[in-house]
Amino acid sequence: MLSQRRLGTAVLALGLVVLTDVLRVFLPSVITIFGQAASTPAELLGAFALGWFVLALAAPPLVARVGADLVGVAAVLVLGVARLALTAAPGGQTQLWLASAGLLAGLVWLAATAVRIAHPVPGLVLGLTASALSHALFGTYDLVWWGRWPAWVVSVAVVAALLAAEMAFGRGRRAARRADDDAPPARRAWLLVGPVLSLGGMVALSPAVAIAASSYWYGEAGTGTTPLFALAPLAVAVPLFLLGVLSPPHPRWRAVPPVLVVAGALLFGYGPPRLLTVSILGVAAGLGGCLGLVGAGPSPGRATRTGTGSAYAAVGGMLVFAVAAMVYYAAYDIGYPNEWVPAVVAVLTGLVAMRGASDGIRAPQTGSGPGLPRWRITVLAVVVALAATGLHGPWLTATNRDRPPEQVRLVAYNIRMGFGLDGRFDLDALHRAVDRADVVVLSEVDRGWLLNGGHDTLGLLAARLGMPYVFAPAADPLWGDAVLSRWPVQRARTRTLPAVGAPTGAQALGVTVDFGAGVRLAVVSTHLQPPPGADPVVQARVVADFATGYADGVPLVVAGDFNTEPGDPAFTAFTGAGLVDALAAARPLPTSPADDPREQIDHVFVSSDLGAADAVAVPGTASDHLPVAVTLTLPDR
Repeated sequence: MLSQRRLGTAVLALGLVVLTDVLRVFLPSVITIFGQAASTPAELLGAFALGWFVLALAAPPLVARVGADLVGVAAVLVLGVARLALTAAPGGQTQLWLASAGLLAGLVWLAATAVRIAHPVPGLVLGLTASALSHALFGTYDLVWWGRWPAWVVSVAVVAALLAAEMAFGRGRRAARRADDDAPPARRAWLLVGPVLSLGGMVALSPAVAIAASSYWYGEAGTGTTPLFALAPLAVAVPLFLLGVLSPPHPRWRAVPPVLVVAGALLFGYGPPRLLTVSILGVAAGLGGCLGLVGAGPSPGRATRTGTGSAYAAVGGMLVFAVAAMVYYAAYDIGYPNEWVPAVVAVLTGLVAMRGASDGIRAPQTGSGPGLPRWRITVLAVVVALAATGLHGPWLTATNRDRPPEQVRLVAYNIRMGFGLDGRFDLDALHRAVDRADVVVLSEVDRGWLLNGGHDTLGLLAARLGMPYVFAPAADPLWGDAVLSRWPVQRARTRTLPAVGAPTGAQALGVTVDFGAGVRLAVVSTHLQPPPGADPVVQARVVADFATGYADGVPLVVAGDFNTEPGDPAFTAFTGAGLVDALAAARPLPTSPADDPREQIDHVFVSSDLGAADAVAVPGTASDHLPVAVTLTLPDR
């Protein structure tokens, strides 16, 4: 029976890895494909996404009628086929519906698994840890987007292992003719699957968030080079998470994990970016402790023939995941405070854990604890995390040349978090669009949003270009603007822009590129966010004032997505400040939408001592915008 229990743990762990892979495609597909480049109302987007989770509430009755083993095998087949098909999918509607089908199958499988596994904490812990560490080993670049044979080999191996484990688990159950240990399903533990996935993916167990947190160690904005050992926060967070699960606190200290997870979530929502690392560690330790409290307590309730209560708990927990994700990220389209969302999920997690701990005090233990080889698992996780930390790179260093250049090629690009018009995360296309640039100004840069699959888009692109970056947050610590340069940068400064009714935050980032021999160039990256139907003139004036003051006589470039057309008030705010339209000779130069550009909203402004030539909007569909490129001639020295 012990081997059967371990087999159930393996099924749950492998299934969570595959389900997480599908979620990393489903969530951005809702935005980029169903959303049609922000033309679909946020309310409709949320209804579409939540609908699949609500539909999964039909799974428990199906399991009760048909049987958990049969439903589990069928759901795993659909989940596995959808996961593999996504690697081959061309994007677009095919990708959206494959991801949706895979998600629904994964939720049905989760409901069937909840009926059959009374002790889910070990499988949940191993699945979350394996997903986080594998994402770290691949540099936050999902295998589903690779499209090369190594990705196929690994993906097929994982799906095949899941299917084999699922079938073996079903055969073992039929042979034993009883559920695991004859224990009633641990409904509270199953209820935590969704909240733990939410907080883990959003904060504690995200490699991309860890990398972003490391960049803030270097100042107000991450500057200079890709931080050495950028994954160090994850290398600490994973062991804290595991130790919290494997060594639940004494009943006298059972309130500590809920307090830690709530405090870390509050710090993530309301704290400064420099404390993002502290938030990661607090949430990781707290989540682990909460799972340890639930896993160490007795399985509540009476055993039932169908166990549909645990199935409803698992699907209900995933519904919490979906609601939290939609409510948090919809704030950037609709406009309302969202900092409280992670904290509410953390409070829910803590309450469930405390209730489980209280039951453990009042009732005798039933042997439903974590049941994992404590130190072997922890040591293995530490080794893998350190390996991922050591492999992260390459270490990016700026170019130091003997003589300053006479000309510099600058590209400004709104990259839409790295997703093209087909809804695929296409690093190759992004790389091609900016490959010849010396300085790159990026808008809509994502450093680990769960909604976009948890990628570090900036780090991945910077590694391909071999260019160090400077990042500045605009909405929360993980979304904003960036500057990449082949030469060293200095004096990174940021300025928060007034919201003026716009839902998404905005900022201006100033850096100084040092070419050597006293030759410098001030570069300001921004992305103006006007309120619906209005011109961003207020923000434009703030950026113009900030940029001219920051440059202080040094040649200046202000570039980005300005969401305004030539001649509009926001546009003239820059020309009125003495800046020159560097793209004037190429007008009209529409840049949006990328497949049929009609709007001129991406611009480059320069000080009068800079020459500008060869302006062009580079064709491509790697984003919903076209990049604009221009060659700048530096003043005579």
